[in-house]
Amino acid sequence: MSAPHPRESRRLTPWFKLGLLALPCLAGVDPAAAVVLRPLNVVLLYADDWRHDTLGVAGNPVVRTPHLDRLANEGLRFTNSFVTTSICGVSRATLLTGQWMSRHGNLAFEMFRTPWAETYPGRLRAAGYHVGHVGKWHNGKFPAENYDFGAGRITPMRHWLQQPEGPPVHVTRRNESDALEFLRTRPAGRPFCLTLAFVAAHAEDQHPAQFLPQPESLALYAGVRIPVPPTATEGHHRRLPPFIANERNEGRVRWHWRFDEPEKYQEMMRNYYRLVTEADAVCGRILAELERQGVLEETLVVFTTDNGFFHGEHGLADKWYPHEESIRVPLLVRDPRLPVARRGATEAAFALNVDLAPTVLGAAGLPASPGMQGRDLTALYAPERRPADWRQEFFYEHAVIRNKDFIPASEALVRADWKYMFWPDFGREQLFHLSADPREERDLAAEPARAEQLAGLRVRFQELKAAAR
Repeated sequence: MSAPHPRESRRLTPWFKLGLLALPCLAGVDPAAAVVLRPLNVVLLYADDWRHDTLGVAGNPVVRTPHLDRLANEGLRFTNSFVTTSICGVSRATLLTGQWMSRHGNLAFEMFRTPWAETYPGRLRAAGYHVGHVGKWHNGKFPAENYDFGAGRITPMRHWLQQPEGPPVHVTRRNESDALEFLRTRPAGRPFCLTLAFVAAHAEDQHPAQFLPQPESLALYAGVRIPVPPTATEGHHRRLPPFIANERNEGRVRWHWRFDEPEKYQEMMRNYYRLVTEADAVCGRILAELERQGVLEETLVVFTTDNGFFHGEHGLADKWYPHEESIRVPLLVRDPRLPVARRGATEAAFALNVDLAPTVLGAAGLPASPGMQGRDLTALYAPERRPADWRQEFFYEHAVIRNKDFIPASEALVRADWKYMFWPDFGREQLFHLSADPREERDLAAEPARAEQLAGLRVRFQELKAAAR
């Protein structure tokens, strides 16, 4: 790959409908000498059911993600990135609106109530961007009239798709071909925004094999033994509150689908990682296409996921609950404005999925919509610009799905060192000292020595909950 273009070399050229914008100066650039830049293009690579450590660059000893590792090495990797609700549809609504579930109103799979004109694709299109969505949607009926390009909206989730003509195509291949079509047919002279929403590595829930990679991927991870998490034991499952530690709970039901036998666990995880590596290869092809077109250094590229994923921890599968495996996700940002000294670095500040919409709008030189609750992450790029009031905690929420025996509601106050969980259907509290107990094995809520601290967390929890609403 050619070296990144210096910021000063990207001289202003006219852009359709947008006029001229002066983007903020970052570290290492003399404000008096800064050039006026055109708005950035945006490519958002949005995977499904990947947690924060499903990347080679994050230290995973098994999974192969060379293209995303490259993205991290050319950009900034956020090591404390979280979703505010860990389920597909709600998280995608939060991505579009920059709002907590309590505000946008999508509690599971329905369309959110936020006006489309206030979402990031709505704002960008109104400003003259060519806007596309490829892949999974999961927010009611896809609003095709609000996009210039919309393709491959897969519902329900299937890994192999029947075509009108020819053999079935794998959903990841379909995602790739649709995304490349968008990039290759976009109109010249206009900025663009593409959201590529992979189905991978979501399970095909009704299929006994769950994870169905492409045949050419089967050699990957062949013979590799996947490490079993230390908390993937019956003892850890029994430590959960009884309304989760039972055979009716959907997290436990899906654990039986995937992980209840040692060899089943190995084969399921190999196929899961195969789907991940397939999606990583597509990300590489998208980056190569941007480079081929000469626009990579004019494009904000973001990789993240809609939620985390239990790999058997606590005797569970899937997501939903406020444990780290469920709510902590990867976030990679490759921004041409990123100071050279920060490229390949990590950022430990809390980043939330509510921050992505304001960040995308900021790359276009647009302010966040009034109802957005997140913040532009570029404020964290340069130490001298770092805001003193950046969040040190956040509120997590998840609505009940179907009934409290299936997936109960859950809420949490999350800090770097402590986590307070509340299960509203049962009035149950939990408290975990994350700095001493990162795997959340010991619930301290009932310990008398923690009573005063617990009382303080309850008060702050209610304040953050009210602010989200």
